This record gives sequence, structure tokens and C-alpha cells, in this order.
Amino acid sequence: MDRDMFQNIYRSTLSDKEFTQLSNFIQTNYGIKMPPAKKIVLQGRLQKRLRELQIPDFKSYVEYVFSKGGENEIIHMMDVVSTNKTDFYREPVHFEFLEKELLPMLAQNKTRGVIKVWSAGCSSGEEPYTLAIVLQEFKEKNPGFDYHILATDISTQVLQQGANAVYKEDKIAIIPNHLKKKYFLRSKNRELSQVRVVKNLRDKLSFQRLNFMDTTYHINDSFDIIFCRNALIYFERPNQEIVINKLVNKLKPDGYFFLGHSESITNMHVPLKSVKPTIFKKT
Repeated sequence: MDRDMFQNIYRSTLSDKEFTQLSNFIQTNYGIKMPPAKKIVLQGRLQKRLRELQIPDFKSYVEYVFSKGGENEIIHMMDVVSTNKTDFYREPVHFEFLEKELLPMLAQNKTRGVIKVWSAGCSSGEEPYTLAIVLQEFKEKNPGFDYHILATDISTQVLQQGANAVYKEDKIAIIPNHLKKKYFLRSKNRELSQVRVVKNLRDKLSFQRLNFMDTTYHINDSFDIIFCRNALIYFERPNQEIVINKLVNKLKPDGYFFLGHSESITNMHVPLKSVKPTIFKKT
């Protein structure tokens, strides 16, 4: 890219018309709210795409996105548009409930077989790997118990990060030392300050791209537990209800559904009853 084009991209601004085209498309097809206040944020995030594609301005970029050849770019656009804040053991009360109450109860029901868990909106993998640690610890104390975790997200970038399972050491600071030693390998290059989740835990997860707004979820399994935490806060309330109903449709009878602590199902028509705050059981 020549210097003038590089500078032009930084000078290029997203017009109100272009923002409206993109925001309407994103909210309609992917559910993510894009109010006018997000215009500068969207502009900043998409400038990276303009540079990589060597497209000189947002007008040309919008034309490209909606052109016949723009389908692949939509995937890349959603990678930069989606918000991916997550941590290991985020909202720990859920993992405590899982460990102390739910897993012992599920383990007693021998007809359930392999316990299947879905981390919906998994981001870069911290949530499903936390689930895997909790489930693996329980498995080792309970012969015959087994599990598998499906992790889904709209962003291909964070799914790849999750599959790679490599994290900065400071990301696992919250994890007790004995679990760090057991489930994470330090990089041989100590300057990188990186760790990787051990293979036997990685093998318990599968990662898959999924758009919450798809009419049908192409997932054949039904699940004992679904975590969908802090992903739907970016959706309008009617879309939240639609998505939760589609997720719960994949939940086994008497299965458990977890939301983030800032989310609720109040006044929603969903087949769930409250067990504890943000923890629900399918009715």
C-alpha cells in the first residue's frame, strides 16, 4: 500500500448513510445493536479492514461488502465488530453451583450418559476451558462420569484463539496454583509469558461458528447444560427472547441454562424456571 493511500484511510470517515447501511445489516442479520453512538467505534474497528484490503475509503468498502464477492468479507467484518470480553472463572458463583450442586445431581442420573455442555458465545475460550477444568476435576473423583463441551461464537478469530488454547500468563492469575500446574503448560520461551491448555482438556472441546440469528442452529446434539452469558446484552430485547428460545430448544428436559449476572428473562415467554439468580431449569 502506498503512503498516500495509507494516510487517506486514516482520513476517511464513515458517513451517516454508510453507517446506517452497515448498522442495519449487522443488527438484522447478526442481532448486535448498532445505535448512532457506536458510529465512531465501528469506524475505528473497520479501518483495519480497509488497510488490509487496500480499500481507500468507507464508500468503496460498503460497496464491496454488499457486492457479489463480499460474502467472505462479511465474516471478517463480524470478527472486528463483535465484542469479546471474557475471563477465566468469570462470575464464579456459576462454577461453584456446577461443582457443588449440579454435577453431583447429574452424576446420580446414570441414564444421561456423557454430560453435554454448550458454551454459547464462547469468545476466545476462557469460559469453556473453565467449564472443562470444573468438569474434569469432578470426573476424576467420580468414575464413570464423562463430558463433552461445544463452544460457539460468531467470530472466527476468537474461535481460532480458543482452539489454539494459548493465553498470556496474567490471564490465568485467578486460577488456583494446583490447577494451573495441572492444566496449563508454560511456553519454553519465557519472554513470551504464555501458557497453553493441556491436550487432554483441549480434546474435550469442539469449536464451531454460529450466528445466534440463524433461523436454524445446525447442531444435532441436545445438551444438559447451556451457558450463554454476557453475549445477549448486545441484542435488542425481542431478539434476546428469540435467541433464548432457540437455545433452550437444544436443552434436554430438566436441563440447566445460565445467563450473565446483568441479564434476565423477566417478562419473556421462555420455557425456563428460576433456580437461583441467573440459573434456570427447563420446564
